[in-house]
Amino acid sequence: MRLALFEPDIPQNTGAILRLAACLGVGVDLIEPFGFLWEDRRLKRAGMDYLDSVPLERHSSWAKFRTARGPGRLVLLTTRATTPYHQFTFAADDTLLLGRESSGVPEEVHQAVDARVIVPMQPALRSINVAMTAAMVLGEALRQTGLLPDNSP
Repeated sequence: MRLALFEPDIPQNTGAILRLAACLGVGVDLIEPFGFLWEDRRLKRAGMDYLDSVPLERHSSWAKFRTARGPGRLVLLTTRATTPYHQFTFAADDTLLLGRESSGVPEEVHQAVDARVIVPMQPALRSINVAMTAAMVLGEALRQTGLLPDNSP
């Protein structure tokens, strides 16, 4: 299982997602261009000392990501989906794709994914923070597939 961030534009969210991935043992694909510099102190502050623990691949474009990615489905987390994430059956080789905080993903990306899921929320509200969405959906996906880290003594 992997997370993929499409052209992220808020460094704090990216740092938080990278920390989440490190703690849960999940690889991350970062699809450029970013809306911030990789050296941004806000990214480093949110990711803390976990950033070196993330299996990370950077891709210079959407096209390069599509060429480089391995097997498995590409599952888009989007407010335009109709399937709630907790009713979706995840697979161990899925890549969960998150869009830009400011604009999501373009139609080209929507058309290229294998599935779309949504986090149910109150109808009058627009969206949940991308890092929180990543945590909710990744947690469920790892639970379903038996890939949550085992902290048994």
